Amino acid sequence: MARCDEGYRCEVCGRDVEAIVDSDLYLRYVLGEVPLEGLHLQRERHIRCNPALAQYIVDPRFEDTTCDGPFSKMSLDAGFVQEEEHRVTQAWRRLQDIPTLGLSLAEYPLSVTPET
Repeated sequence: MARCDEGYRCEVCGRDVEAIVDSDLYLRYVLGEVPLEGLHLQRERHIRCNPALAQYIVDPRFEDTTCDGPFSKMSLDAGFVQEEEHRVTQAWRRLQDIPTLGLSLAEYPLSVTPET
């Protein structure tokens, strides 16, 4: 999505990332992990093609994703996992809403704070 003339191929599976709602790059942008000026420099992936991040999305509209290995949330601190689930799920929900919100690109990021 960042490189209009090149298409939006997933660097993992090689298929097109056809919609912003499936974009790992834009999810990370909404999370504040990718700066606006860095969007065009980053490689694209489907959200599901990044299980280290996708595993933290907890929403009935998103099929559970597992991550194997040392980054599996099953082997991490429960408090950290809960905070990440809240943070990433809120950002994913915002990403799902972006096509209908009428926001400028600069307004996509979401300031997410953990539940107290």
